[in-house]
Amino acid sequence: METLTGRCHCGTLSFELDWPDPGAPIRARACGCTYCTRHRGTYTSHPRARLRARVADPALLSRYRFGTGTAEFHVCARCGGIPFCTSAIDGHLYAVVNVNTFVDVDPARLEVAGSDFDGEALDDRLARRARSWIADVEVVVERG
Repeated sequence: METLTGRCHCGTLSFELDWPDPGAPIRARACGCTYCTRHRGTYTSHPRARLRARVADPALLSRYRFGTGTAEFHVCARCGGIPFCTSAIDGHLYAVVNVNTFVDVDPARLEVAGSDFDGEALDDRLARRARSWIADVEVVVERG
């Protein structure tokens, strides 16, 4: 395992990601939806990874859902950064992280490909997330 870190610009939202393939290329998806396109959302996940996300100031956490309402983008209300996104499926929390928020990860490791999930049936979308998103997720909201 290799621990990768990331955060929004001001550090209010941050994460540690235990990545199961140390040193290997990191595959990422540049999401083609209008929200992610406008925010440069480029996400990675690995079903055997472990995510520990931290919210330093709950007053600065903004959550955003759109479309099917099944994904929740965690947005910093101070700097606008979006380090991670979660999806609750059958009572279990899954997540992806935005590679544009990595700290000290060589960009040459990133293998970015476009993705477009428009028209994907809701059940297929949730099954894909349960299969390929990070399944070991903890989001800690610190008390101000």
